Amino acid sequence: MDLKKRPFLLAEIESLTSSQMTWIQAFVQQFKMPHTFTRNVQSDLVTETVLENIGDLLRIHHAMSKRSLSKAPFEYAFEKALQLSGMPARLADSSTNPGYDMTVGPVRISLKTEAARNTKESHLHVSKWMELGAGTWDPPNVQLPNFLHHMGGYDRILSLRCLMQTGSKYWYELVEIPHTLMLEVATGTMEKAQKTKQETSPWYCRVPDGLGGYKFSLYFDAGSERKLQVKGLQKAHCVVHASWRFESFQLTPESVAGDEE
Repeated sequence: MDLKKRPFLLAEIESLTSSQMTWIQAFVQQFKMPHTFTRNVQSDLVTETVLENIGDLLRIHHAMSKRSLSKAPFEYAFEKALQLSGMPARLADSSTNPGYDMTVGPVRISLKTEAARNTKESHLHVSKWMELGAGTWDPPNVQLPNFLHHMGGYDRILSLRCLMQTGSKYWYELVEIPHTLMLEVATGTMEKAQKTKQETSPWYCRVPDGLGGYKFSLYFDAGSERKLQVKGLQKAHCVVHASWRFESFQLTPESVAGDEE
């Protein structure tokens, strides 16, 4: 902290109500809990400032909730942290923008979150990459080309993943999914799902890893909410920008629930 700001802050604290002081004291105790924040030193996005700002936001969030941090507050916190690091970050004008969520200079970035209870450390899952919409259902000739067109709306993809949320211990990481990796679906293998209860058959597009397995699969979900999922994406093909592990105590009781977008 800038030492010049200390007298100002002390004066402001003295003007707070008893209730406000109670909350401030609780947050101070939260910041004293054990934590380990680490960053990839080669990251061009996560500076020490970004690392600390996101980490402190996560700790404040989990003082109030066991639910994982959702996409909207992450977007605002990431934008602010990048700006504090001197980067020209700006959120998209519309939260429903079908392409990018944020720009950093000329670079368009799509932001995702993952926090399902069965989240695997080694593989990523995105439950809703994009909406597939109504109309003709022909994934090889309609929905796959639409996905490739959608990919043209952003340059980089980042996912904030919650890997642990026990109520007292948490673990988040920020992973970049290479844009070029996702474009490999252009030469992937399309196949209709063999076992399904859906009236209209879902499809898969699988991208082989050359070792008998798959780097990831696109799942064209034909259910009532037509959407595109990304399944089994090997983290080994991605870049981990940062990791936040910390302990937390909760100020208000709440049931555990996951959230991802």
